[in-house]
Amino acid sequence: MNYFFSIVIPLFNKENYILKTLDSVLKQEYKNFEVIVINDGSTDHSLEKVNTIKDSRIRVISQKNQGVSAARNNGITKAKGQYIALLDADDYWYPHHLSSLKQLIELFPNAGVYCDAYEIIMQNKTTRKADFNINLRESPQIIDNYFEASLVNPIIWTSSAAFSKDKFQVIGPFDVRLRTAQDLDFFARAALKFSVAFQPKVGMRYYKDSENNLAKSKYNSDRFYFISKYKLEERQHPSLKNYLDINRYALVIRCKLEGDILWKKVISEIDPLHLNNKQKFLLKLPPLFLRFLKTIQVLLMKRGMYLTAFG
Repeated sequence: MNYFFSIVIPLFNKENYILKTLDSVLKQEYKNFEVIVINDGSTDHSLEKVNTIKDSRIRVISQKNQGVSAARNNGITKAKGQYIALLDADDYWYPHHLSSLKQLIELFPNAGVYCDAYEIIMQNKTTRKADFNINLRESPQIIDNYFEASLVNPIIWTSSAAFSKDKFQVIGPFDVRLRTAQDLDFFARAALKFSVAFQPKVGMRYYKDSENNLAKSKYNSDRFYFISKYKLEERQHPSLKNYLDINRYALVIRCKLEGDILWKKVISEIDPLHLNNKQKFLLKLPPLFLRFLKTIQVLLMKRGMYLTAFG
């Protein structure tokens, strides 16, 4: 069968989420798709739960644990669809998600990446819509500057995105050296080559505090490697330099909180002009005080108040 979408889901120990994730796929209004679940060496009951679902569109491919980049690359290679729609095993699609992506593809056939807006489920289980550094229209649109638009939250979230297999060949595979930030790296490379088509209607949810969430990992050396890959491109694209400096700022704060002296190397590469006053102030604080402020932020978050240095 000729599928329009191939949905690629890397799976590693997400037994508490995967059934809900797959259910959100099977309830899509747009039906012309296949689902490729790459079981990346799960050691819990994730694979057993997937196998309870009987749907001919679902294929399960098991591999030794190689990381999410290798899993995605494997799934994309095996895909039969014209377009790849990415979905993490702990995220959730609203029923119109694929329909929104299909509409974007029809409206902007020459774009490189298609995505819709998304929500973030916080640690206290409250939901907030992702904030972008851009004044968005209410209709589908081309994002003129991906890097400028992504200074608060990325315009493209992994599970909100789709692209053609042809464009994937040009962008290149997910970097298997990256145990985290591999999605930021992939979409940065994509945005340097192609335009991004965006649907402002929320189409998916990202669970910030799910089990085995890579965003919570301590792979700071990987984050530094990602940021450092674009030395030449930064000189040619000022908005990319700004975007990467915001990522450097976030990495410095993370390293200080964790007692990782890598921050001393990262901070020297930041142009202070790319930071707001709040961010400049926080960079100067000692780790002990940063940890105190982080504790306050978490307590306020549990009460429904979300404070951030972005904005």
